[in-house]
Amino acid sequence: MKTIQTITLSLLLFAAGACAGMGAGSSNPSPNEPTVVEVDNQGFADMTIFAVRTSQRFRLGIATGNSKTRLTIPTSVYTGLSTLRFIADPIGSRRNSVSEEITIAPGDTVVLMIPPA
Repeated sequence: MKTIQTITLSLLLFAAGACAGMGAGSSNPSPNEPTVVEVDNQGFADMTIFAVRTSQRFRLGIATGNSKTRLTIPTSVYTGLSTLRFIADPIGSRRNSVSEEITIAPGDTVVLMIPPA
């Protein structure tokens, strides 16, 4: 089943909580479906979004402030079920936010919510 996982990133806290839930009306994803990150950036600052596997950091793209952005996680970042963390790095600032580890599968949608500062 297609899983939607939501992670809240806080600029004031180093790590935030993650909660996973089943998407309503979800179907079995095919291995060819992309795994995506939907970033709901409610803050003013633009954020560079990274996926982290073990100690490797992979740049996914930029989430513009006060908007929603959809980024595809390249298949080179994960294989099958994989454990990842996500980093939201504000452009022009040094305060990174790091999510807890979550497990993703091909075809999943991960939702990152960045609250206003």
